[in-house]
Amino acid sequence: MGGRFDISIVATDSITSENNIDTVIAEISRIEELISDWKANSQVSEINRNAGVKPVKVSEEVFALTERAVSLSKATNGAFDVSFAAMDRIWKFDGSMTEMPSAAAIKKSVEKVGYKNIILDKTQSTIFLKLLGMKIGFGALGEGYAADQCREMMLKKGIKSGIVNASGDMSTWGKQPNGKLWTVGITNPLKEDKLLTVIPLSKSAVVTSGSYRKFVELNGKRYSHIINPTTGYPATGLISVTVLGPSTEFANGLSTSIMVLGKIAGQEFIKKYPDYSFIMISDDGKILSSKDIHLKKKI
Repeated sequence: MGGRFDISIVATDSITSENNIDTVIAEISRIEELISDWKANSQVSEINRNAGVKPVKVSEEVFALTERAVSLSKATNGAFDVSFAAMDRIWKFDGSMTEMPSAAAIKKSVEKVGYKNIILDKTQSTIFLKLLGMKIGFGALGEGYAADQCREMMLKKGIKSGIVNASGDMSTWGKQPNGKLWTVGITNPLKEDKLLTVIPLSKSAVVTSGSYRKFVELNGKRYSHIINPTTGYPATGLISVTVLGPSTEFANGLSTSIMVLGKIAGQEFIKKYPDYSFIMISDDGKILSSKDIHLKKKI
């Protein structure tokens, strides 16, 4: 899935741990074969190849994941859009960009993006992208989904505690061997060698989206690598959003959406999901958080 997975299992012996870690790795690989848009034989690649041509029959698992992604796209009115994969990559974040793309180029870059052109047929279990050149992609949800699936698999196998860290999308269960909750350190994006706070994970998942490592500055303004799928312009106003809640997949979708929505609309949006909490850091360094998160312990 183009990212690093770190897997921790708490068990009575190393052989049990290693065997279960191998099981988790196999599950991640299985999911990658289904949803990777880099693998030509995946179901998602087949959907994309047939955009504007015909519906593609997919597994119940891929259909359900796509259905959830479209639902989030609707809920955010396109701030999150599972069809973002068709976006032209006109913004460069490798230091080579010296001027803004033209308004016409930006508009053209998102002309094939639009969740409303995804046709889902639950009865037939088919997915159809109406426009030639359309694509769907699970870069913002796939790793979190895999992490959640692995957590559920381990719980069913009787593994009572562990962590699957999917490139920073963390799915946890149980407690540390000493009986304490797992804890996660939240990086201070303005001082990356320091932690903003350390949070005990009473909820299962924690995900951070941010622009503090990948951005471009033009005319004194910072532009995030996270692009608004509706406008084609980079998100501005926030440099980091951390979301905590029961599902790593959904927390990832929320954090990405809030980066695009901004601090005011983002706070209003996440109120619809009371099981989820947030920490936002704005471009000017201001910290906002849910009422249930107490940023007391700072390092």
